Amino acid sequence: MAVRIGGQAVMEGVMMKNMDRYAVSVRRPDGEIETKVEECRSIAEDHPVLKLPILRGVVNFIESMVIGISTLNYSAGFFEEEEEEPGKLDKIAEKFLSGKGEKILMALVMIVSFAISIGLFMILPYLASEVLGRWIRNPYVILLVEGLVRIGIFLGYIVIISKMEDIRRVFMYHGAEHKTINCLEAGEDLIPKNVMKHSRLHKRCGTSFIFIVMIISMVFFFFIRVDTIWLRVLLRLLLLPVVAGVSYEFIRLAGNSENWLVQLFSRPGLCLQKLTTKEPDESMIEVAIASVEGVFDWKKYLEEERKGHE
Repeated sequence: MAVRIGGQAVMEGVMMKNMDRYAVSVRRPDGEIETKVEECRSIAEDHPVLKLPILRGVVNFIESMVIGISTLNYSAGFFEEEEEEPGKLDKIAEKFLSGKGEKILMALVMIVSFAISIGLFMILPYLASEVLGRWIRNPYVILLVEGLVRIGIFLGYIVIISKMEDIRRVFMYHGAEHKTINCLEAGEDLIPKNVMKHSRLHKRCGTSFIFIVMIISMVFFFFIRVDTIWLRVLLRLLLLPVVAGVSYEFIRLAGNSENWLVQLFSRPGLCLQKLTTKEPDESMIEVAIASVEGVFDWKKYLEEERKGHE
């Protein structure tokens, strides 16, 4: 039985997802680890057509964003500065967030985040290539330039934010997440000593997914042949779900294949993870293990795996 656990780093913690449950473990300011477990039934369970290739990638991408923002907000709540006497605006905000307002706010955050990402990583590179198009007439070269500008912006963004102390710690927890999953997939007991020796890189990482999206988008955008700028931008946006779906299928394949060609295309994403992950300390590994234990009985799993090989 293959392990299909995935996750992400949050503020001073790790989220791990297994099937229809996810757990968020956070190292509180007092040093204790707190774990919250939630159900997360996918919409694809009620609509089987969404389990088809490509479509399942789009669904997974959207649902991962929802869970990701929710868990980040949860972890951040442990480190908000407490005021002695909350002001009037604070009371209104607390009342708003106690009901449906929280879901509305999360939806707004998702929309704004998505809009910024689209503008920064999709539209800006395209506009830059259009400017260069005044001197470059070859459409293939322009497309290549657009892709390189997009990758350059993304790499620059990662390098800049990695200089921030809080982000650096998130990247360390990202490394702890990968090491823990790699240890589990290797069939070893989840104890800090075992986990620490494993790689902080993983083929199914979201960083690799983003890089594959950039590469595959270059292929798809090559077939857009319209004269109007706004229509080219619109078609790029409409193709994004398809690009995300195809990228998901590739990452899924890469996680289960040792084919040399698949490994070759996976390598750039793994190299990129050297920027988005850092070596964690043992206390971070403990948090990642606690998160796994919230959704997966690894001791029972390893016991059954070892009996099956006897």
